[in-house]
Amino acid sequence: MNGPQDLGGQMGFGPVAPEPETDEPIFHEPWEARALALTLTAGALGHWNIDVSRHARESLPPAVYYGSSYYEIWTRGLERLLVDAGLVGDDELASGSALHPAAATARPPLAAAQVRPSLAAGSPYTRPTSTPPRFGAGQRVRTINDHPTGHTRLPRYARGVEGTVERVHGCFVFPDTNAGGDPDPQWCYTVTFAASDLWGRSADPRSTVSIDAFEPYLVPAS
Repeated sequence: MNGPQDLGGQMGFGPVAPEPETDEPIFHEPWEARALALTLTAGALGHWNIDVSRHARESLPPAVYYGSSYYEIWTRGLERLLVDAGLVGDDELASGSALHPAAATARPPLAAAQVRPSLAAGSPYTRPTSTPPRFGAGQRVRTINDHPTGHTRLPRYARGVEGTVERVHGCFVFPDTNAGGDPDPQWCYTVTFAASDLWGRSADPRSTVSIDAFEPYLVPAS
C-alpha cells in the first residue's frame, strides 16, 4: 500500500542526517529492547507472519507513524496484531492490565532456553519451484504501475519505469500475498534503473538505483 512507510523520492522530509554517535548502543533506552523482545516472542505464537506484521506497521495512520520513533512503531503495530488475533482486548490495552482469561495461542510460548536457538535457526523464505524464471540477466523490463491497498514490496518511486535485470536471485515467498496468508512463491530479481528515469532531468546522469523486485512486479519492456 502507499502508506507512510514508503518515503522514497518524497519531498519535504529533509535530508537523511545520521546522528554523529560514536560507539552507538544497540538500544538507546531499555524499553526499546523490551519492544523488540515482545514483538519477536509474540510472533512466535504463530498467529501472523513477518509480512502480516510489516503490513500492520505500515497501515498505521500517517500522523501516528511520523510522530513515532522506530520502536514506537513496532509497539503500535504489535498492539494491532494482538487485538486482531484476539489475544488482547482494546480495554486491556487502555488499562495496561489483563482483564480477561488468557486466550489460547496457536503455538506454546517460547521458553527462555528456546529463544537463542530459535533466533539462530531463522526463518528461511526460499521455496522450490518447477517454473523457470521469466526474465534473465541483461533483459530490459518495466515495473507495473500498481497501487494496491494491501502489502507490497515494490516502492512507489519505481513503478511504471523501465530498467535492466542485473541478477536472478531465486524463488521466495511472495510478501504481497504472504501478508494475507498465501506464500505463493515467486522469482526475485535485482533490477537496475537510471536515476534520471526515476527522478527526472535533475538527477545525476551517472547514478543508478537497484532494487530487488519480484516477478509479478515486472513485464517485458516495450
